[in-house]
Amino acid sequence: MRSLLFILAICFCISCKQKTANTPVALTDYFSYGDSVEAGGVKMIPITTPVGDFKVWTKRFGTNPTIKILLLHGGPAMTHEYTECFETFFQRQGFEFYEYDQLGSYYSDQPKDSSLWTVARFVEEVEQVRKAIGADSSNFYVLGNSWGGLLAMEYALKYQKNLKGLLVANMMASVPEYGKYADSVLAKQMKPEVLAEIKAIEAKKDFNNPRYMELLIPNFYREHLCRLKVWPDAFNRSMKHANNEIYTMMQGPSEFGVGGRLTNWDVKARLKEISVPTLMVGAKHDTMDPNAMEEQSKLVQKGRYLYCPKGSHLSMWDDQQVFMTGVIKFIKDVDAGGL
Repeated sequence: MRSLLFILAICFCISCKQKTANTPVALTDYFSYGDSVEAGGVKMIPITTPVGDFKVWTKRFGTNPTIKILLLHGGPAMTHEYTECFETFFQRQGFEFYEYDQLGSYYSDQPKDSSLWTVARFVEEVEQVRKAIGADSSNFYVLGNSWGGLLAMEYALKYQKNLKGLLVANMMASVPEYGKYADSVLAKQMKPEVLAEIKAIEAKKDFNNPRYMELLIPNFYREHLCRLKVWPDAFNRSMKHANNEIYTMMQGPSEFGVGGRLTNWDVKARLKEISVPTLMVGAKHDTMDPNAMEEQSKLVQKGRYLYCPKGSHLSMWDDQQVFMTGVIKFIKDVDAGGL
């Protein structure tokens, strides 16, 4: 009888431990950040650069010791605003995540020294933000869209020892290949007369001509950037607040390919070095070739591919259920050790 009671006691203790381990964080703990002054999770994080010290804007949601996600917006020099769609989806899951404006973007410091706008410098910024939010290889996920996906891949190639999972949404690993796709596939989907007028404006480098956007918005942006009939307020705010000086310097003024500092960027041959679990997200109507995104998922060591059949470059908006379901499943699978 004593042996039976002893065994039952051990089983009860094990059961309690398992229940404690699997119990979600209580709401009071989830929204408690330990700040002396509550600011809704907003914090200006100090960063050091070769030309001085600055601050970048971040906003924290939740407390979860095993899942801390840093969202990297596109551009370069767009804003966190269009990533606000993650708020309801990720909070429902109890994820801890951070919206973040990179240096030069609207809510962060905007220094004028052009030497700051390099991929390598942005990578070091992300690493400093990681340290500031207390993330490490046991819990740190980076989710980047567009330019943010480029930055996420570069970060992983240098600092994957600090990552638990990598998510790259709508960004090819080769800018030259992206340029070819834009010219050979996307451009040909336009009406010939529209494309001819756009090319004529670009040939004259008349990018400030209002007609350029009059042509691009209905014929390119609404087809390949965001396909929702009514663009979300969050996306409109990001567009309004974009730092076009930095965007043009790095991306170039044309929407067909890249003509700035990123013109020759290509890490496709290095993807095999990435050993952390990685999700690549592609979309049928994206500016990025979805077949290339699928290929990238096979080039990394532990890859998965998510395809959004109704989505474009912002598939977190225009194919939202497919995108969010796939992203959440990936994060949960990695958290459970299943990838």
